[in-house]
Amino acid sequence: MSADVRRAAVLGSPIAHSLSPVLHRAAYRELELDNWSYDRFEIDEAGLPGFLGQLGPEWAGLSLTMPLKRAVIPLLDGISDTAASVEAVNTVVCADDGRRLGDNTDIPGMVAALRERGIEQVDSAAILGAGATASSALAALARVCTGEVVAYVRSETRAAEMRQWGERLGVEVRIADWADAMQALGAPLVVATTPAGATDALSRVVPERPATLFDVLYDPWPTALAARWSAYGGAVVSGLDLLVHQAVLQVEQMTGRSPAPLDVMRTAGERALAER
Repeated sequence: MSADVRRAAVLGSPIAHSLSPVLHRAAYRELELDNWSYDRFEIDEAGLPGFLGQLGPEWAGLSLTMPLKRAVIPLLDGISDTAASVEAVNTVVCADDGRRLGDNTDIPGMVAALRERGIEQVDSAAILGAGATASSALAALARVCTGEVVAYVRSETRAAEMRQWGERLGVEVRIADWADAMQALGAPLVVATTPAGATDALSRVVPERPATLFDVLYDPWPTALAARWSAYGGAVVSGLDLLVHQAVLQVEQMTGRSPAPLDVMRTAGERALAER
């Protein structure tokens, strides 16, 4: 392989649904990086060490999705403070000196997506759900929320996890039962981190003047909650917004080119989703 060819890819399992190749390839075209390629590989935790072990010098970086974000950490030469704060790496940069360095662009991606909608700071917020994305949401809220975050969860196990993340991230977290989740909708910022369908029932109780909803889903889109929220005039930040903003940061880190073409990447993502 020619020395000037550069490679990158997204790894995970399942991975066939990933929009990352669409976004990164669109960026490469716009930046005229004709010698760059970006692929996807179905890799689980067991296969990760072997995959990393065979990477050659042509590799510039990797995007990681579930279930690899935590499993990759002991295989790296170092991780950023941002990644360490949530014990999750979604970006690996292959440095020129051979080191493999991990980062988390989900957190600054969330912050950037909110700022794009004019949300610089809120005095309180609510999180729906307590899965893997909720810890990143808490880390993002540590940067934009000056007061209490109420987390609506289904189990005491999840409640304990959210309390621990709150203490670790320096966020004041109050736990509430999922049965009372309709109360979340009056918050200045509501972050929905739940799987598809989980918030559909809440769409029937959206307040008349909702503030801002950040729904991390993007396929199918809009969710029932996001559609009703928009219909009532509330601001909505989508999972595609998050995906594009975190991918922008990945492209900049892997290629060394800045700024990455945000609008071009978003348009490519929207087109790909429309074709599904």
